[in-house]
Parts: sequence; C-alpha cells; structure tokens
Amino acid sequence: MAKIDNMMSILWMLNSDKKVTAKQISEKLEINIRTVYRYIDSLSASGVPIISDTGHNGGYTLLNNFIKAPLFFDIEEQTALLHAAIFAKEKGYFLDEALDKATSKLKMHSNQKQEEVLTRHLIGFEVIKPIGKISIESVLKKLENSIANELSIEINYRTGREEKTKSRIINPYGIVHWNNNWYIVAFCQMRNEIRSFRVDRISSVIETLNTFNRPKEFSASEFFIRGIMTEIRDEDNLIPLVIEGSINALDNLCQHWFLGYYLKERTPNKVIFKLQEEVICTYIPNILLPYRKSIQIIEPLSLRKKIVENLVELINHYQI
Repeated sequence: MAKIDNMMSILWMLNSDKKVTAKQISEKLEINIRTVYRYIDSLSASGVPIISDTGHNGGYTLLNNFIKAPLFFDIEEQTALLHAAIFAKEKGYFLDEALDKATSKLKMHSNQKQEEVLTRHLIGFEVIKPIGKISIESVLKKLENSIANELSIEINYRTGREEKTKSRIINPYGIVHWNNNWYIVAFCQMRNEIRSFRVDRISSVIETLNTFNRPKEFSASEFFIRGIMTEIRDEDNLIPLVIEGSINALDNLCQHWFLGYYLKERTPNKVIFKLQEEVICTYIPNILLPYRKSIQIIEPLSLRKKIVENLVELINHYQI
C-alpha cells in the first residue's frame, strides 16, 4: 500500500473515537511499528492534531471534531482557496455565509506556522468591488437552488428596452458570470426557446411545483457566448478590419470581449480582424471611439466614414 494510503488509513482509524495503539495500527495495516511512528510524525507535522497518551491505557486519538477540518491541504492549496474565496465574494458570490464558514474552518485548523505563512500571503491580496452594484445574492441563491432541484420558477423580469417588468415562467439551466454581470440561462416557456436573462433585472423569483429535465451535456456558458457573438456563416463575405496604433491600445483591442473572437493577425503595431462589413459599421464605431488618437483605422474606409457620422450626430446632440 502506498504511503499516502497508509496515512489516510491511520487517520480514519484515529477518528473512531477510541484510542488506537501503534501496535494495533501496525497489525491492521501490516506494516512495521517504526513505520507507524514515522507516519504519525508526518501527520502531526502536516497539522493533524494527534493526541498521544502514554501508560497502560495509552494510545493515539484525534482532537475532537477534527473530521470537520479540511484535510491535507498544503500551504499553496490553502492560499489558492482563500484567494479564490476573496475573489468570489467581491464578485457577488451568493453563498457568502457558507464561504465564510469554509474559510474560517480552513484557518482554524491550521497550525501556528501555517497560519503565519497564510497571513503573509493574504495581506497583499485584494479585489476591488464595483461601486453601485445592487445586491442580488438572494436572487442568485434561489436561482441556483431551482437549477439543482430542476424546478420551474416564475420571475418578474425587465428587459433592457423596457421599464416595466413582465412575468415569465422559466426552466433554469445554468448561471453565468460575464463582464461583471450575472446571467441565468433558461428555457422561457413564453417564448418557447432557451434564452439568457440578466439577474439584476429580475425583481422577484417564485418557485413552482413543476419540475423539468435539464438537457444532458448542456453548457450554459457555451450557449451564452454563442448568443452574444455574431454568427458567421459565409467566410467569403468577410472583410479585413485593419487597425494600427500603440502596443497598449492594440493589446486591449485583442482582448476585447467581442473583437477578440475575430482576431486573424497581430504584429507589434498592427492588428487585423475579419468580420462582415455590416457588423463592422454597426458595432465597431462605439468600441473604437474611446481609444481616441491611440489608434488609426487603416481599412475599411466605410468604418472611418461611419465614425465621423457618429461623432457629428453626437456633437449635434450636445450643442446648445
């Protein structure tokens, strides 16, 4: 049996609420008693609180309730979990109370040396939470519960073009976090198709007694990405979007949530995307305007004309 298997076996033997002697462990696992002592020392060094009693009724036991403690996480794993917890909470993770309990348990059962190292790693790690975001944790929790239990729900939802909410019954398939917003991907019974809904536009969630079967192998994130991207069927109708500019500006364009999917070529001072001309003239002007003079549009000329038209329209809108 491998060393780690033996150590796990010893751990479960110690968790029996009865004192276990080194001889009993040796006989049970069919290993040398000196090896048992080495394994006990290794477990203790890793932070497992093993109590050793000497004398006639002596033996090894575990500290009370240790089974609730996280087992065998090294420092790097503990740091990663705590960093991830900080990041998740600042992004509006909805099981924040459970997350607090989990991280507290992780810290509680660390030995002094581990706690000192963790503190050093955590002290310089921070995530800035977006200002002005409304609290949607309670809504997210209800949505997650309905997904897990495959329960249809009734939501009051407001689209981006409407002020008033409308009631819809949906079968929720998955939750997606994208571009600082949470979305629920669900089958909409009113539209009779799968759609995505921004969670901060849901004013209420009511669980129904109706159940549904979630499609097997369905990926909410894949559906969501397909929904926001322009589907390109005819490669012959694509034209190059050629932009020159500073390295930083081009880096940002290549990482843009929309343009990044259509990147074809990148050099230090030039980037080439390929899209349909209609898409370029419809969506790209608003993407490029914030870059001001840090970029130069080489082609198509139709895009340059469209940006000028947009700027003139904006100037006229604000002229007194």
